[in-house]
Amino acid sequence: MSSEASAVWNECLRVIEQHVNEQSFSTWFKPINPVKLEGTSLTIQVPSQFFYEWLEDNYVQELKIAIKTTLGQSGRLEYAVVVDRGNSSNQPYVVSFPQGNAGNNKKSQLPEEPDKTPFEMKSLNAEALTNSNLNPTYTFTTYIEGDCNRLARSAGFAVATKPGITSFNPLMVYGGVGLGKTHLVQAIGNEIKNGPDNKFVLYVSSEKFVNQFMDSIKDGNVKSFTNFYMQVDVLIIDDIQFLAGKDRTQEMFFHIFNHLHQSKKQIIMTSDCPPRDLKGLEERLLSRFKWGLTADLQMPDFETRVAIIRRKMQSEGIIIPDDVVEYLAYTVDTNVRELEGILISLIAHASLNRVEISLELGKTVMKNIIKDIETEVGVDFIQKSVSEYYGIALDDLKAKTRKKEIVTARQVAMYFCKEFTNHSLKSIGYHFGGRDHSTVIHAVQTVNDIMETDSSFRNAVLELKKKFKMRSY
Repeated sequence: MSSEASAVWNECLRVIEQHVNEQSFSTWFKPINPVKLEGTSLTIQVPSQFFYEWLEDNYVQELKIAIKTTLGQSGRLEYAVVVDRGNSSNQPYVVSFPQGNAGNNKKSQLPEEPDKTPFEMKSLNAEALTNSNLNPTYTFTTYIEGDCNRLARSAGFAVATKPGITSFNPLMVYGGVGLGKTHLVQAIGNEIKNGPDNKFVLYVSSEKFVNQFMDSIKDGNVKSFTNFYMQVDVLIIDDIQFLAGKDRTQEMFFHIFNHLHQSKKQIIMTSDCPPRDLKGLEERLLSRFKWGLTADLQMPDFETRVAIIRRKMQSEGIIIPDDVVEYLAYTVDTNVRELEGILISLIAHASLNRVEISLELGKTVMKNIIKDIETEVGVDFIQKSVSEYYGIALDDLKAKTRKKEIVTARQVAMYFCKEFTNHSLKSIGYHFGGRDHSTVIHAVQTVNDIMETDSSFRNAVLELKKKFKMRSY
């Protein structure tokens, strides 16, 4: 930018500051950059087409007063609108507009779907600052860390410490149902909200965002809708995949995203899959989702499941025997939500029936909840038991090593997985370092063959088998 343009724009800002409130000044005028001054014509750069239209629709008089005061009656203002920020190989795409042309390039606002949920717009006041839609129980303290979520949790804590400042903006957390996405992102929101900077944190599901936008169109209140969202310091959007196919809502979110990111506000999103696999979303949105960090949540391992159960026990103020804790952790290896649900059911059964929590009660509750349960011995338990029996590291069962003692232990573990679990051959192979189904078939056949000729080997297998049978009854 030229020093002359900068000096003129600084004078304009001093004038504008006298006519708008502090929040509006910070939101709509501080992000503007002066580009050049030619005679009495000043060109300013704004971050988006929507930003330009908003200025023209809401602050045109303030801008005219500032320009006339600074450059005289012949003073003119032009906008340089950043349409695309570009990258290392492509220059930013900028379009210029003279003041007074806002609205000429607007698309018609056609509703995408019926409106159902009423939305009452709020200004950025004390009520809005406290009503962030966050669940106060979702904190980092109650979020159990494990190998399944370590990257996402670490990134989330970094964002909570310095929102909008780290390179993790946006932060995209993805994973299957019940793996803790909502808990993590709300923990980030609560950490920021309870911090010293008094930031406005807003958590909203994508479905609610769509309904609010539709209501704002129906009520002719789109400006209030956008103004509300553009004043947010930290925006948390849950289940972003549900914006798929809603073109008009995507366009609005695109403008809000650009403004918040340009203003160094933090954006956090969740999804059921990584950005590359999202269908029905505009490419320009997907490219922006990749600007920051994408972190996944995986199914919790056995140790993490045990820690989750113990944390739940602590919060409920109850004591559960260790054998029940291990039984639940071994049996429920799908997701955290199901694990917590079964634990709540167990506590309820014990309380209502006035009985102690025991392994027998745990098995009864489990069978009532999970229909047609055929096994209570999981892959994790078999791998752990076999590795301990043979005195080898658990990771070696999944490694590529061909040492005889490790190969034997691996084949025995596969043999028992085939006998005691409902996993397919392909699934069993996956749990042993991504091996294929033919490897599992070979392992089962090899164990059967050796048992016929080697009595010590047969005795070892039978000893382990007795342990697994006791667990499954």
